[in-house]
Amino acid sequence: MLIFELSDKMETNTYERGFIMLTKDNTVVGFIGTGVMGKSMATNLLNAGYPVVVYSRTKEKAESLLEKGANWAESPKAVAEEANVIITIVGYPTDVREVYLGENGLITNGTENTYLIDMTTSTPSLAEEIYEAAKGKGMHALDAPVSGGDVGAREAKLSIMVGGDEKDFEAVLPILQTLGTNIVYQGKSGAGQHTKMVNQIVIASGMIGVSEALAYAVKSGLNPENVLQSISSGAAGSWSLSNLAPRMIQGNFEPGFYIKHFIKDMTIAFEEAEKMGMEAPGLSLALSLYKQLAEQGEENSGTQALYKYWKE
Repeated sequence: MLIFELSDKMETNTYERGFIMLTKDNTVVGFIGTGVMGKSMATNLLNAGYPVVVYSRTKEKAESLLEKGANWAESPKAVAEEANVIITIVGYPTDVREVYLGENGLITNGTENTYLIDMTTSTPSLAEEIYEAAKGKGMHALDAPVSGGDVGAREAKLSIMVGGDEKDFEAVLPILQTLGTNIVYQGKSGAGQHTKMVNQIVIASGMIGVSEALAYAVKSGLNPENVLQSISSGAAGSWSLSNLAPRMIQGNFEPGFYIKHFIKDMTIAFEEAEKMGMEAPGLSLALSLYKQLAEQGEENSGTQALYKYWKE
């Protein structure tokens, strides 16, 4: 297993893989998906000096990137015709399938030696299917889901979990280093997605604990800010406690990560656990609570809106 912990970005302009040399001069990065995280990620690529061509279903969502120098493509097919490294971060596995394997998809229309990096949280089986389809056309596919939310994306401090061929991981590592600081090669195709499922299981139960604890603090008459000051750096400390509990206190439920997408992730994790004959009671409870919130109209709120289950 390869682990890269970076405090400062490596100034890597080239990487040689056999007879292939990826440089900022001969690499055009395609970026598909300009949502809460994708827009910041594409911005970081532009800031690092990479030429970027973007596609999003709604062009207006990409306007700020176009103003920064990105070029617009009318479809995934158009991205495939211009870019030799393509990153995707879209909503659901159905979107991933369409972007990669559809009539206007990347693999359908891509060229040999293109690197495909799917950073969507999707199913391990689809990652494997995409890998095999890409391999059949002489392309290189990696599943590389991320964790860190809107803050991690904006500050280029994402955790990136990568599955696929190790030599392909090494080839695109300089590009990944513009997006994250904790970049781990996990193994064969699908391993990145399985690792993301582990991540989401931890977060699912943890969010219950953070929300329930904060509700307890408020109901007992404590000052929640003072409580966080005491517990955030102790044994109870976590990313969710430090980054999302303050938003709960402020009543800020804007999405750093949508509830609807978290439900998608937890559903994938639950189904994968079932396939392995594994019980997941914590995951099951979190999934049921978030589904209740979605039914109440909170599907487009941030995951910290779980606090409303106790607050209201």
